[in-house]
Amino acid sequence: MTAAATSPSGLLVIDKPLGRTSMDVCRVVRRRLVAGGAPKRVKVGHGGTLDPLATGVLVVLVGKATRLCEQVMQGQKVYHTHIDLSAFSTTDDNEGEKTAVGVLHPPALADIRAGLEKLTGDIQQTPPVYSAVKVGGRRAYALARGGQAVRLGPRHVRVDSIEIASYEWPRLEIVVTSGKGVYIRSIARDLGRLLGTGGYLTGLRRTRIGLWDIQESRQLAGLPEQMGQGDLQAVG
Repeated sequence: MTAAATSPSGLLVIDKPLGRTSMDVCRVVRRRLVAGGAPKRVKVGHGGTLDPLATGVLVVLVGKATRLCEQVMQGQKVYHTHIDLSAFSTTDDNEGEKTAVGVLHPPALADIRAGLEKLTGDIQQTPPVYSAVKVGGRRAYALARGGQAVRLGPRHVRVDSIEIASYEWPRLEIVVTSGKGVYIRSIARDLGRLLGTGGYLTGLRRTRIGLWDIQESRQLAGLPEQMGQGDLQAVG
């Protein structure tokens, strides 16, 4: 009689690649754990979604460690962000349909800094229409893609700091440090509205969440085809 497979437990810090969903990453990890002998129903989740067009730190939780999902999501996050101020987008990022905004006089650096200050601290932020926020039990993005009008209300979030890394009209690079539930796409959109310009995300990379930094991350493509307990970080 074959003994039941032992379910592994722990975490992986993955550098999520461009174009993959967070759940794509979880499916890859689950498949390789099962190939290594884990039960077919081994639990695999993540602590904080990254959009397909975003890259960077994704904490993947396995087995009993999935209980730590909320704890991981509460951790402070750091994002390196690229914004185009010349247009708005239906999705507030590079994936959506663009509407150019005519700007006679591009904003000065001081104007941008003042706008970002208004988006820092304890603020009310409206999520993007194309987001995972639930409306009547369904995801907002599913309703929007189905052609339904979606209206989302503002939510309280905490943005700890926003630093300007570079600016050359219409491209702005910022570093955002924030708490749970902040949409960086909304920051791009709202900054454009404050400045009287456009504003949509062209690039997003999460470099830290809580205790986990991009420097300790692993590439998804570099994971072994068969994974086991020894491939996971232990958690307390």
